[in-house]
Amino acid sequence: MGHLSVDVRASLRLFAFYLANGTIDVDLLDGFDYRPALFQFGSPLEQVFAIYGNVLQVDTNGEVLNDGDAQYRAAQWIRSCCDPAYVVEPPFQAWETELH
Repeated sequence: MGHLSVDVRASLRLFAFYLANGTIDVDLLDGFDYRPALFQFGSPLEQVFAIYGNVLQVDTNGEVLNDGDAQYRAAQWIRSCCDPAYVVEPPFQAWETELH
């Protein structure tokens, strides 16, 4: 069994860094300190990584094609947890939020 490409591992590492640092998608989450809501219990954080991983696309060479899109969709879910008035557009599809 092969390993994830360096590009995929770098994308995951940076996503985790931005998430923990409170700087994931600064435009969408400006003014929301989402970390207490995500880090208090495992399930919200698990959902964030599930969305990121489900949306992330990789080509046949293992190169990441849409890191920004994957981060944005995860950020939309985070925003919806912190701001009940926020409406996710387009709405999440079942495959995006599926836990594996």
